[in-house]
Amino acid sequence: MESSTGGPPKAFRDFGAKFPKIAQAWDLLSEAGATGPLDEKTQRLIKLAVSIGTRAEGATHSATRKALKAGATKEEIYQVVALAASTLGLPNAVAAFTWIEDMF
Repeated sequence: MESSTGGPPKAFRDFGAKFPKIAQAWDLLSEAGATGPLDEKTQRLIKLAVSIGTRAEGATHSATRKALKAGATKEEIYQVVALAASTLGLPNAVAAFTWIEDMF
């Protein structure tokens, strides 16, 4: 869950405080990955698809929240789940659907 200040969840902040070099490396990876021709909304939808594909519930929650913040609509997010169904299978797509529903 997002903190009340709109930043990362408390668990992530606590982890970063305990392991500051890992948090710094994470920030550098994020910055490097964001460099390129894709706009932020498209980047966030792709990250959502990757999160769904790896069956990472927490990452799917985060990617959904960040995609919405970047301007993605619920319909666009639902389409990412629908597209995943043919590649990942219906049970995995339904699981992802429940994870994004948690964020709506």
